[in-house]
Amino acid sequence: MARSLMVWGTSSGAGKSLLCTAICRWASRRGIDVAPFKAQNMSNNARVVPGPRGEHGEIGAAQYFQALAASVQPTVDMNPVLLKPERDTASQVVLQGGVRHDLSRLAWRERSSILAVAARESFLRVLDRHAVVVIEGAGSPAEINLAEHDYVNLGTARWAQAAGTLHSLLVSDIDRGGAFAHLYGTWALLPPELRDTLRGFVLNKFRGDPGLLSPGPESLRERTGVPVVAVLPMRRGHGLPEEDALFDASPTPARGPVRQRVAVVAYPRMSNADEFQPLRHVPGLQLLWARDEADLEHADWIVLPGSKQVSGDLRWLRERGLDICIARHARQGRRVLGICAGLQMLGAELHDPQGLDGEPGSSEGLGLLPLRTRYAAPKRVLRVRARFAGLRPPWQALDHVEVTGYEIRNGVTDPRATSTPDADVEVVLRDDVGTAIGWQRGPVLGVYAHGLFESQAVMQGLFDSQVPTLDTAFDALADLAQACFAPDTLERWLQP
Repeated sequence: MARSLMVWGTSSGAGKSLLCTAICRWASRRGIDVAPFKAQNMSNNARVVPGPRGEHGEIGAAQYFQALAASVQPTVDMNPVLLKPERDTASQVVLQGGVRHDLSRLAWRERSSILAVAARESFLRVLDRHAVVVIEGAGSPAEINLAEHDYVNLGTARWAQAAGTLHSLLVSDIDRGGAFAHLYGTWALLPPELRDTLRGFVLNKFRGDPGLLSPGPESLRERTGVPVVAVLPMRRGHGLPEEDALFDASPTPARGPVRQRVAVVAYPRMSNADEFQPLRHVPGLQLLWARDEADLEHADWIVLPGSKQVSGDLRWLRERGLDICIARHARQGRRVLGICAGLQMLGAELHDPQGLDGEPGSSEGLGLLPLRTRYAAPKRVLRVRARFAGLRPPWQALDHVEVTGYEIRNGVTDPRATSTPDADVEVVLRDDVGTAIGWQRGPVLGVYAHGLFESQAVMQGLFDSQVPTLDTAFDALADLAQACFAPDTLERWLQP
């Protein structure tokens, strides 16, 4: 009989993704055929994985990492609905890996029934292929105003119940305060048939003496009949990006004396922020999220990351005067790196006749690379293998380095169609079929490949540093789960 373990949270950021990742690796190490699932994710952190017909598609980064932790191939069925925010009131809908513009235009309540059908199909396929499925909820399952349309928490739990055995956990962030009230309130608002699947509460991000928790867990069990089955300590530097790419407002402390500062421009629609996670582990490197001129003033590097709305983020950048700071930084011979949308912003011209990025029209880029980008369908979503060649200072350490990464973008970029064809720009990165996906002009480098910093060769070349691998992070989380759950608890729920 199919087995599922569902991890709900009392709120966003409670620790669902981290706990699911830990459980996936814990189960995999014991030889259990386990896979992750999340019906719907809202995030601009996405990864490229195989689709059902041999094409590539997008899923949320959290489920990508959970699949790696489970030692299985990530697929689009593991996160069938991905909502990528473009504005405060609009998101692009990615359904089973592919963009659905028709659904993106529908109101949330109208499209939920359509999305739920596809999500259930994907869930049943994952369940059919694996012995155990670890399901991550979204936000809270106790949002009673959304309950009628909540296929992500309540609907998925009912699908799992109907298909086999379902056990569920409820996790809360105790560092925020009010954890016992959050746990009790969520339990009370769950539908009775799903409340009965709840096997335990988990307190996450605990700091201090565990003895101070008493009599909280005992009192909670008296009221609900549900025990606290694990208390997870505050674990900073666990090696995984935050599920929703919520970057720190303050700079990441350097490991040891600060020798260099890398400033990532944190525009409002920044995407794929998770790819900078490895920089947190470089000795002597301070990672800053830059939102104003002062954040860029003492940076050794400036990085322009991906964006879900290039035109809007480019306007935001100019309104804050960051374009002037970036140009001055480049004139001084200091490194500027643009990744995907950041590459497009560094160019001279951006043309969007169909309004794929926003309003139809054309705009000027920052002009630091003599490139012209024209937005056109279809969206380019694929895994890439690429090789640097012909790099000059200050990027010469990457010359001849081979990398694997991924592309998620609209836009075709051409250096020959610019208004400044005589500019000294060189193609320095090509994929395995020879397509140009990277250009350099002096200290300015722009590439279309995401995921460079996850390459040990890149990290060694740029920083003379080896950083912990993902497997190291997964194993540490599995060890944490092993230490914090009561003996045989996870075995009882997960062993087929």
